[in-house]
Amino acid sequence: MDIPVIYQDEDFIIINKPPGISVHGGHSVSGETVADILLQKFPEIKNVGDAPAIRPGIVHRLDKNTSGVMVVARNQKSFDFLKELFKNREMEKTYLAVACGQLASLSGTISFPIGRLVKNPLKRGVAVGKTKIRGEREAVTDYSVLRENARYSLVELRPKTGRMHQLRVHLKALSHPVACDTLYGGEKVCCPKGVGRTLLHAQSLSFALPGGKRMCFEADPPEDFQFALKGIL
Repeated sequence: MDIPVIYQDEDFIIINKPPGISVHGGHSVSGETVADILLQKFPEIKNVGDAPAIRPGIVHRLDKNTSGVMVVARNQKSFDFLKELFKNREMEKTYLAVACGQLASLSGTISFPIGRLVKNPLKRGVAVGKTKIRGEREAVTDYSVLRENARYSLVELRPKTGRMHQLRVHLKALSHPVACDTLYGGEKVCCPKGVGRTLLHAQSLSFALPGGKRMCFEADPPEDFQFALKGIL
């Protein structure tokens, strides 16, 4: 599988991650990963990061079935700098998601803390109703509905924090899970015909360089995402 490179310089690489491929290896991960492919193109990332043997150069990650913009560090100094941007919430991220149904408001902020589900620690959730979680952490997502009908909504999501599965969990908490997300939406979750993955895409990434210059990188949704949109909205 090819990994499109949007931008590169001596410090970092911006890629457009395809859906259906894991970012790096780990428990239950099989097959070639983004890290494996990038190592072939950029061997200098081999010793970069906080666990280079597992995730060389990887500053952040996207879920296997999520597509879109990612930044990868080419040296340790750049890795440490980028990591601090994420930690200090100075990395601006924008996602597109197809959600089930119509949201109650066209824009707003979702601020449910996220933790591991007590009944299933492999999943994340929010403490709504009878649902109990442990290890909860602050999670904030701004959203705007771009298009909608009775069955689906195209939503722009702007996470202010970076919790695992945050966007999927937050939309599920509103009772509007991401289309085709069987993990959080259940086996009967809405899903356009012919689509085989969660309809979530990292649209853009924006951050300031050490000298103050601001960089913004964007990637349009891949063909399967756009195909789904044409048929439903």
